[in-house]
Formats: sequence, C-alpha cells, structure tokens
Amino acid sequence: MTTLANRPNTALLVIDVQNGVVGHAHNRDEVVANVATLVDKARTAGVDVVWVQHSSEHMPKNTDGWQFVSELKLADGEPVVYKTYADSFEDTDLEEVLAGKGVGSLVVSGAQTDECIRSTLHGAIVRGYDALLVSDAHTTEDLSEWGAPTPDKVIAHTNLYWENHTAPGRSAGVVKTEDAFKPAG
Repeated sequence: MTTLANRPNTALLVIDVQNGVVGHAHNRDEVVANVATLVDKARTAGVDVVWVQHSSEHMPKNTDGWQFVSELKLADGEPVVYKTYADSFEDTDLEEVLAGKGVGSLVVSGAQTDECIRSTLHGAIVRGYDALLVSDAHTTEDLSEWGAPTPDKVIAHTNLYWENHTAPGRSAGVVKTEDAFKPAG
C-alpha cells in the first residue's frame, strides 16, 4: 500500500547492530540471532538487505564500537548507509538507496528501540513507505536510572503501538522473525 509510485519491492533494514550500540542491550544474543536469521531469510527470499551504521562523538567511525557485531556478515553489494541522527533517513543517502532498488516497503530490525528504531519507523511512514517492525528483532539498553521504563517495557510498548499504527495509504505493523519473508500462499 505504499504511497510511493513504482516502488513494489521490500527491503530489510538492519539498524545499528554495532558493538557500541548493542553491547549492553536487553536480550542482546537473542536479538542478534534473530537479526541474523532475518538477514538469511531476506537473502533467500530475494529481498534487499540494507545496513545502517551510526557514528557519533562517543562512537567515532572506524573504532571497535562502530563496527557491526561479529555475528552479522554483510554480503557483497549490500549497501551500508552511514548516519549521525536517530532517523536513518535524516542527512543520509537511505532514500536514494531505496529508490534505486524500487523499495516502497521496509522490514525494520536493530537498535535502539527507543531512539533509532522508533525514529526510523516514523521517518519511513511520513515519507510514504510501508513499515513493518520485527517484534523480536529490536532491542535497547537499560536507561531506567534516568527515568525511562525498563527495556522489556520499552520494547513491548513499541511493539504495541506500532502494531496499531496507521497512516493514509501506508501500512504499519509487527511480525515475528519466524513469520518474516514467508512466501505468499
């Protein structure tokens, strides 16, 4: 249902699954394993995988923290989008990458739930994309000492509101890793 013309394809976004982002994340190993499964399923289904890699003053490019986790391997030709803002579209070439691949629908995974995942989901919807969140393939660290809910609640709440999100001519929703990229029928 995307509102983007001539964009029938889907892409998997793998957002910020980097050492410095998920090192202390909630259910880190389970989530990384689910992201790896999604990547394999997307490749098998012929769905483009697009990697998003964050850098900042606290996580400079080319440092260990900036690197993708060792469990995930990029395939030749898979694009990497470099970002410095929470929304993966802001001041990046993500839109150009997706347009070049005819992508109008996104399947979103990665970190952190309460910042980059939420921002990118909303950024996608307002730009005309359909955006599906993989409910068991995103995570965040514990920021409760600063007043945030615990990570399990942040993740559950994000899944709840994204499952029920709507926008004219676009679809949102959630899917579990096991159900992503299943053939129609």
